[in-house]
Amino acid sequence: MKILVTGRDGQVGWELSRALAPLAEVTSLDRSGLDLAKSDAIRTTVRAFRPDIIVNAAAYTAVDKAENEPELAQAINEQGPQVLAEEAKRCNALLIHYSTDYVFDGHKASPYVEDDQTNPLSVYGRSKLDGEQAIQSAGCRYLILRTAWVYAARGKNFMRTIMRLARERPELRVVNDQFGAPTSAPAIADATASIVDALFKGSGDHGIFHLTAAGRASWFDFAELIVKASGPPYPVVHPIPASEYPTPAQRPGNSCLDNAKLARVFGITLADWRVEAQRILTGLRQTAPTPSQKA
Repeated sequence: MKILVTGRDGQVGWELSRALAPLAEVTSLDRSGLDLAKSDAIRTTVRAFRPDIIVNAAAYTAVDKAENEPELAQAINEQGPQVLAEEAKRCNALLIHYSTDYVFDGHKASPYVEDDQTNPLSVYGRSKLDGEQAIQSAGCRYLILRTAWVYAARGKNFMRTIMRLARERPELRVVNDQFGAPTSAPAIADATASIVDALFKGSGDHGIFHLTAAGRASWFDFAELIVKASGPPYPVVHPIPASEYPTPAQRPGNSCLDNAKLARVFGITLADWRVEAQRILTGLRQTAPTPSQKA
């Protein structure tokens, strides 16, 4: 079995190379090897590799920047996945694609299930929803995995930003009225590998699934855990409403996703968000340079 992974240098793409390696022959490509903004290059690459599974971890993820770059966001998040889906159908491959909690408006009080009405508030959210719909319309076999608040030990993400700011500032102000489930890239990649293994063995199903850590947190909750686990100095973390931290793109107030379908169909349940966050933070502390090493 051959698996083609896009977005090799992204948070999830990087972890997928590790997680999928025991299952098949894996080829991972970065943007220079497969640019989702270039349709002809996508077709040429997929036809050359003829994979059994395509795992699309590439995406335009700059949520605020997308407000000023809607055409680029659409090219990468909608048009690119559409071409991947068309090529997957052509070579009878399964397409696994990652989407986002931002396809919802966050007005629902409880966690969102897969069939809930979508209503993205931002250019980014709209482009990701359009990508979902393009894949479904292409007629290929697909798995769309919606996840949320992704972080890892590498790359640009909330965890690493808070760790840096905690060393630079005595006080932090973090939004406390937007809720979701911080989900690590390693956990997403491991769950994807379990899904692939199940499908390879003849169990599971296709369609849209929610894939996030268990539990619920605000950005303030996540920041407090990061600060406390990162070691001194300990800045004071102040909770603030989102209205005091305006951003170009509007975010949903409730980003919590219901993962019951994933558990029912594949038997996969991710750990509580605190467990994986603590594990990642422990690894970062162990690899951080000491003051003497910095000098």
